[in-house]
Amino acid sequence: MKVIIPVAGFGTRLRPHTLHNPKVLLNVGGKPMIHYIINQLIKDKIASSIILVTGFLGEKIKDYLDNAFDFRFDYVEQAEAKGLGHAVYCAKKVFKNKNDEVMIILGDTLFDVDLKRMIKNNNSVIGVKTVDDPRRFGVVETDSDGYITRFVEKPASSEISSSKEAIVGLYYLKNSAKLFSSLEYIMNNKIKVKGEFQLTDALENMINNKEKMKKYFIDGWLDCGKPETLLETNRYLLNKSNKNKAPKKYKQINSRITEPVYIGKNVEIENSIIGPYATINDGCIIKNSIIDNSIIENSSLIENCVMSESIIGEGASVKRELLKINIGNYSEI
Repeated sequence: MKVIIPVAGFGTRLRPHTLHNPKVLLNVGGKPMIHYIINQLIKDKIASSIILVTGFLGEKIKDYLDNAFDFRFDYVEQAEAKGLGHAVYCAKKVFKNKNDEVMIILGDTLFDVDLKRMIKNNNSVIGVKTVDDPRRFGVVETDSDGYITRFVEKPASSEISSSKEAIVGLYYLKNSAKLFSSLEYIMNNKIKVKGEFQLTDALENMINNKEKMKKYFIDGWLDCGKPETLLETNRYLLNKSNKNKAPKKYKQINSRITEPVYIGKNVEIENSIIGPYATINDGCIIKNSIIDNSIIENSSLIENCVMSESIIGEGASVKRELLKINIGNYSEI
């Protein structure tokens, strides 16, 4: 089975951090978010081929994956941002066998899910989760037998759709030929939502052409699309990984570490309190500070600060007392 991972987005809601780094390389729990997706696919032997659909800063993604994993990835470029449907269609050139099964995983969303169990279904399945406010997401509507009858992209009100079963960005489709045929259909007929070709419209076309799809409930859905959800995902991953702590590779002087935390290599911590829920990446220097519920990227200096709910970019320097801050790479305060 082939797996398509679209990673071409600009990540505008995570600026300034995504001005110099692709969103999927932002760090949560000590690793770039894309690392968790790829690691599970390889560990569980899910994919014969993993296709990354790249765009803005795509070379950085390629460099990271090729160095981090012993796996041959396929890379295709989405030269122009025309929506998720178009991004998936860009991967068609890698598909030689028309009957290939395909899984689509959005690169900025992490899942705590048994993928082996998911792909044992006899039908195509769409990952969903019940949410209070579905307006940010696409939703599915189903019949009494649980088969999907309709996809609705970001319903503005309950009058458009009463469903609260949000599409979370994980799709398993039995027939890639039908997928690409439906994507061609919506592009040839210029079926767009807000100027973009949406994957949900292609899926709608598939069920109109007798493709059977069912919903698949995902409990462990970790959204990394905004600063507050990135920090929430960081907390989740630290809680999960804290049970198997690696040996300490940092220098600690007159400081207290409150688990769960991640502290990388060659970090210096002096006269400080770190944690809970702090991710301090490689090469950082922390002095006379209190840091919790925050992500500090590589090679940053934090001094004389009280910091919470903050994201600090790579190589930044913060030397004043603050409570909450969100700054990009190589900034100085």
